[in-house]
Amino acid sequence: MTDQPAETDQPAADPLDPEDRKLVTLARSSRARVQGLHGAAVRDTTGRTYTAATVHLSSLQVSALRLAVAMAVSSGAPGLEAAALVTADPDHPIAELDLSAVRDLGGTGVPVLVADPTGALRAYFAT
Repeated sequence: MTDQPAETDQPAADPLDPEDRKLVTLARSSRARVQGLHGAAVRDTTGRTYTAATVHLSSLQVSALRLAVAMAVSSGAPGLEAAALVTADPDHPIAELDLSAVRDLGGTGVPVLVADPTGALRAYFAT
């Protein structure tokens, strides 16, 4: 068994069902709000969502997805159902550290959607 994420061409279910589309929309909004390259959203097992954009300060750098997971943890989320990352960089692969953060809270099998700024799905990973 490997810790590498499993990338698939398409998930078994529609990757943009209404709840997943909402996650992508929230991630898009977080990214657009700060005019950044990345925005993220996660949904916890109770249905609450947490959003974030990448933080890049001289004293602090945190990816959008890790920050969204951190916000969920600090709010008492018991686990994660799904995550979305929106990036304006077509060559930006999802970082293993980002997937690890989702896996730490959500366990294995949590879907992570990667979309472009228009909301078009680019990739699908499972933790």
